[in-house]
Amino acid sequence: MFDFYTVSKFQSLRLWQIWPLLSSPCIWEELVIFLQLAFLGSSFIQFLQKRIHVPCKQRSAFKENGAQNHVAEKLPLFSLNVSFSYRASIVCSSLPLAAHLLILLLLLLEGNGQRHCGSSRLVLSAEIVQAVSWLVTLVVVLNFWKTRSVKLPWIIRVWWVCSFFQLAIHTAIDFHAILTHHGFPGITEYANFLSMLACAYLSGISIRGTTGISFSSSSITDPLLYASVEKRAEGKVPSAYGRATLLQLVTFSWLNPLFVVGIKKPIEQNEIPDVDIKDSAEFLSHAFDDDLKRTKEGDGPQTPSIYKTIYLFIRRKAAINAAFAVVHASASYVGPYLIDDFVKFLSEKKQNSLQGGYVLALAFLSAKMVETVAQRQWVFGARQLGLRLRAALISHIYKKGIHLSSQSRQSHTSGEIINYMSVDIQRVTDFIWYLNIIWMLPIQISLAIYILNMNLGIGSLAGLAATVLVMTCNVPITKIQRRLQSKIMEAKDERMKATSEVLRNMKTLKLQAWDTRYLSKLGSLRKIESDWLWKSLRLSAISAFIFWGSPTFISVVTFGACMLMGIPLTAGRVLSALATFRMLQDPIFNLPDLLSVLAQAKVSVDRVAAYLQEDEIQSDAVEFVPRNETEFEVEINSGEFSWDPDSRNPTLSGLQLKIRRGMKVAVCGTVGSGKSSLIACILGEIPKLSGTVKISGTKAYVPQSPWILTGNVRENITFGNLFDRDKYNETIQACALTKDFELFSSGDLTEIGERGINMSGGQKQRIQIARAVYQDADIYLLDDPFSAVDAHTGRQLFEDCLMGILKDKTILYVTHQVEFLPAADLILVMENGRIAQAGKFEELLRQNIGFEVLVGAHSQALESIVTAENSSRTFDESKRKTTESSNGNESDAEATLETEVENCTRHESDLEITDKSGRIMQDEEREKGSIGKDVYWAYLTAVRGGALAPIIIIAQSLFQILQIASNYWMAWATPPTTGTAPTVSMSIVFLVYILLAVGSSLCVLVRATLIAITGLRTSQKFFTNMLHSIFRAPMSFFDSTPTGRILNRASTDQSVLDLEMANKLGWCAFSIIQLLGTVAVMSQVAWQVFAIFFPVTAICIWYQRYYIPTARELARLSGIQRAPILHHFAESLSGAATIRAFGHEERFIYANLGRIDNHSRPWFHNVSAMEWLSFRLNLLSNFVFAFSLVLLVSLPDGIINPSIAGLAVTYGLNLNVQQASVIWNICNAENKMISVERILQYTRIKSEAPLVIDECRPPNNWPTIGSICFRNLQIKYAKQLPSVLKNITCTFPGKKKVGVVGRTGSGKSTLIQALFRIVEPTEGSIMIDDVDICKIGLHDLRSRLSIIPQDPTMFDGTVRGNLDPLGEYSDIEVWEALDKCQLSDLVREKEKKLDSSVVENGENWSVGQRQLFCLGRALLKRSSILILDEATASVDTATDGVIQQIIRQEFKDRTVVTIAHRIHTVIDSDLVLVLSEGRILEYDMPVKLLEQEDSSFSKLIREYALRSQNFNSLATSQNTTSIP
Repeated sequence: MFDFYTVSKFQSLRLWQIWPLLSSPCIWEELVIFLQLAFLGSSFIQFLQKRIHVPCKQRSAFKENGAQNHVAEKLPLFSLNVSFSYRASIVCSSLPLAAHLLILLLLLLEGNGQRHCGSSRLVLSAEIVQAVSWLVTLVVVLNFWKTRSVKLPWIIRVWWVCSFFQLAIHTAIDFHAILTHHGFPGITEYANFLSMLACAYLSGISIRGTTGISFSSSSITDPLLYASVEKRAEGKVPSAYGRATLLQLVTFSWLNPLFVVGIKKPIEQNEIPDVDIKDSAEFLSHAFDDDLKRTKEGDGPQTPSIYKTIYLFIRRKAAINAAFAVVHASASYVGPYLIDDFVKFLSEKKQNSLQGGYVLALAFLSAKMVETVAQRQWVFGARQLGLRLRAALISHIYKKGIHLSSQSRQSHTSGEIINYMSVDIQRVTDFIWYLNIIWMLPIQISLAIYILNMNLGIGSLAGLAATVLVMTCNVPITKIQRRLQSKIMEAKDERMKATSEVLRNMKTLKLQAWDTRYLSKLGSLRKIESDWLWKSLRLSAISAFIFWGSPTFISVVTFGACMLMGIPLTAGRVLSALATFRMLQDPIFNLPDLLSVLAQAKVSVDRVAAYLQEDEIQSDAVEFVPRNETEFEVEINSGEFSWDPDSRNPTLSGLQLKIRRGMKVAVCGTVGSGKSSLIACILGEIPKLSGTVKISGTKAYVPQSPWILTGNVRENITFGNLFDRDKYNETIQACALTKDFELFSSGDLTEIGERGINMSGGQKQRIQIARAVYQDADIYLLDDPFSAVDAHTGRQLFEDCLMGILKDKTILYVTHQVEFLPAADLILVMENGRIAQAGKFEELLRQNIGFEVLVGAHSQALESIVTAENSSRTFDESKRKTTESSNGNESDAEATLETEVENCTRHESDLEITDKSGRIMQDEEREKGSIGKDVYWAYLTAVRGGALAPIIIIAQSLFQILQIASNYWMAWATPPTTGTAPTVSMSIVFLVYILLAVGSSLCVLVRATLIAITGLRTSQKFFTNMLHSIFRAPMSFFDSTPTGRILNRASTDQSVLDLEMANKLGWCAFSIIQLLGTVAVMSQVAWQVFAIFFPVTAICIWYQRYYIPTARELARLSGIQRAPILHHFAESLSGAATIRAFGHEERFIYANLGRIDNHSRPWFHNVSAMEWLSFRLNLLSNFVFAFSLVLLVSLPDGIINPSIAGLAVTYGLNLNVQQASVIWNICNAENKMISVERILQYTRIKSEAPLVIDECRPPNNWPTIGSICFRNLQIKYAKQLPSVLKNITCTFPGKKKVGVVGRTGSGKSTLIQALFRIVEPTEGSIMIDDVDICKIGLHDLRSRLSIIPQDPTMFDGTVRGNLDPLGEYSDIEVWEALDKCQLSDLVREKEKKLDSSVVENGENWSVGQRQLFCLGRALLKRSSILILDEATASVDTATDGVIQQIIRQEFKDRTVVTIAHRIHTVIDSDLVLVLSEGRILEYDMPVKLLEQEDSSFSKLIREYALRSQNFNSLATSQNTTSIP
């Protein structure tokens, strides 16, 4: 039996004084009866409401609280699952009922007995009412199964919680009475105690709020309404967390099955359980939507507060986390509070019984257990809440990106938006972690001051003043840190924006030899970021100094004040104060940390909020009219549109257009006349200033620049629609894709690389035309669909597709090819944003006001071909023979030329590496097993060979030694009690303490500064190595690697190295040093503790080894699954207009939600696994601490010094934290080391040939003549694949014009890539002016050649920067080049002239204008060799003619190699090379080739010459519709 001294030890429990009042006669019986009647009355009222309002209940069954119950009731398709928690709740409800029936029976048999209350009637009534209440409860719980209730009714939840508190207080009073009167508990007390335990479990269930009943689908035909809520992708493991019992939730043992898998083999993505329904992106996105709507209703739709929305979204979960955090903070101060009592007990052990000491030990242990459980729950809850907020915000950023207006899109580059998704969202979710510190801070500081006041009296005010002073010092540091964080984010945005642009245009940079220039540009942007990082890290080092020095400073001030005020300092008081100061360390450090994170989060939230409030596409720009109400499918009245609504000059004005159903409308005009803008206004993409646009029917859109999704070909064509074999075959036949599919390694299941990188321009164009055709829409909007295909394919597309499979559809097509105009029912001629002319082909020619200029240019081009033919034979004879063979020879010619290259030779792009499954994009490289020692070694020795690491460890060790010495000194020198004389005078005690404290603080400053320097330098070195490695990588690397993967490393992983990695590794060493120090102190007084310390440490290590394999793979998978979110987002942004045109926004949004869940699964289970480990390590540490306390209590008096024992307890209080932190920090460092591993992967990419070879540098004026000689050239894209070019042997004479022609896939572009060494020859050689290009450096080669590529590329910046990025030419030369490429007038109209802006991808310039800029670059460079790769595909025939004339004049004494689909651009060449299947089919002068009637070149010429005539006749035969 406990003695009275035991009770007195608990000074904090002042409630003992009010026990007599609470135990006064009959008060509890009255209170119990009141509670029971309240419960029974509430239950009866709810029962009546259910019976009376059954119809209402059914109607509202889908509201939040009853949706799942209703699902279960109405759908027999769901089978019932009953969990352990439901069965346990039945048992726990039965126990109190049984207990009260037993007590009732005893009352009836024995009477009132020893009861406090004298009224037998009242006691009997109380027991009867309680029995009835628990009987009702049991009936309700059993009824859950019948009603299939998933959620607990609120009445039951409140009742269970109240019952627990009632029984807990009642039991405490009973046992207090027993202890006071030295009695023994009876049957009633035991019954109440068992009831209390049962109610404890039930109250836990009530907090969770679920009954433990769940439903699983027993049919494959789940209703769609619930499929969206209960979505479970095939193959996913059901959520273990969602089905966990209360005990499993507390101990995290629901993760055990995952660890069983992870310890046996590396975990794969499909083995990770799904997230709980409440953590799924779809559920969270809808919840955030609801909160946003609520905010808009309150704040107005224009500027809804994102802060208020986030508050509404997180408030419930945040409140639960806050409760756990407050309990944790409170429990953590019980130890410091009891230390003085413990020292007094040890000092007066002879006078006290051991029971008092054991009670104190039990109090210490109980507080630590409560602290452990509460801490693990709030930390886990904060992580979970962060996941939820991240998923909700990412989904909304994605939704916004899909609906952004063109002007808003131009103000936010892809790099910036990727930063919103990765960095900003991460900072917002980090704040959720720190949110609980807001509730904990005041409690921690209040408790600390209270404990100090208890021990030191008025001296605690000095401690409070010192604490406030330290916190005040942190305020200016935080303000500066906030400013620095903003600067870091700005610098990071700029770097990521530039990195994204460089990766997207790497091929252009390599071809133009600009890679070194842009490498230095990225390096300089990183230097700016690095400078801000250094300032921030330097400030963080000062913060660390304050953090570690603050307990010392506060203790010096407090003890000094006590000495001045004459307050006696005993060992117990000093140790209690020291423990309290150490506890104060957290709030002091957390405050600036909180303010810093708050500052970062505010900056990030403001950035995200600004983005989310950007303008969206006008929802009312286009009116949709039912098809039965109008005969017009497109109608524009008085339309005025502008890409820039603030501009005085609208892009389009005065538009009047009516298109009847089934009409074919062609749109033509010069470059920049507004053709694409006309399509955009019908789509609703361009802001409408005035007028109306009406659409009747569904739309399909083919953009000018092909937009291809990563995936296989079939997925790109079906585009989310169901696969219909017949319809699909008809579509690919009409789009001339059949032969391509036959030659793909996996047919139409061949995977397409990022941005369609492994497809030729023509193939990409035909795939997106097929996508539009397969949609079976009513209206087709085609923006220059024939520019990227050759003449024969273009004709086939027009005949079989536009005039064939789509003959009954309404089509509006933009084209520069005049031969496609005669067949149109209506031709619109655009000029300066207006419809200058409208009519049929013949009508427009007769009007003679501009249209004839376009036709005239085409006629001149046609005439040049006819002239070339007549030089060898008469055109009439040619025509006759062609007509005779129209069904025979022509098809033979087609058969000859349509023969595509086999397997690898089918594509003209860089990457031909496809495996047997047709995959181009390889899965991201993932290391398996433990992080290699070489990774750690590479990181530690990156700076000065690792020389700074030992200095850092020595500094930390000195700090620990000096700190222990200072505390040891205070414990030894101060007297154990007030009556004992001090060993040394207090002034000397204080002086020595100050000296030791100052020394330890200086060691911290040295350590913190060295870590900041070493960490940043290491990070910088890794970044530089990765950047150089990426820039030197061959193009095949970029073709097989999505940019999202590279950006992920350059953004998220690099941030880990910049800000976290050095500290994480440092803390591994620091925590071990701290633990060793603690164990050393404890072993001084109780060496026996080693008997349990070593086994427990061994168990900890075993746990760590059991945990690491699973956690490591989860962390890796989490990193890998982050990239698809960014990649999908980047793809969706670039094709947003197409997605909107097809009306597939919801499908893409849902796909994004799936990718978020794929990332959430490994991330959630990774953070849960951390808590699983931490919980177990904390329990073990608590066990060691409890053992040491019992040992200290049990040791005979006089063996140990009470003061030193108190010091051991002071340090032992943190043993659980320290022992867990060692394992935690090692695991955390290993998880973070994955970022180092991932970056290291990209520092070891196989490199291209050297940029410069000093011993083989060509002369400065090379090449002078420009002759190109191919000798037995063979090209393979991989060793195991067949040759793409086969035995190419020919010579392009210097200063001559050479045309290269051939069908799609014949090897034309591969030949050009070989010339620039984008791909290296397998055999043979290429000689330019007798110099073997394979023996010189890549920079020497590429800088001496010029190319105008097929896909025009422009960079974010200015007009001048795009023409002359290296700054080699004067403004006069730049203007001269602009004059020659027909852009000078356009640029002069701009306000900033040469400094006019060019946005990302050059999207504020038309495709044709971008092509002219590329010509301007070539005119500036004036190399001896110029390559034209489909250079004029995106310009009209008239502009093409002008460009060809400029090239003839400016490059008349240069070698010009032209690849073209427009035959007239090569007809006047000196030589023509015809390629087929990677071989030379013909190579001679055009005239000589035309002399041979059966030559492939002759057949191409005849086909092109006849095409216009064919289309004229086609136009005549069509049933045309009159112009409205």
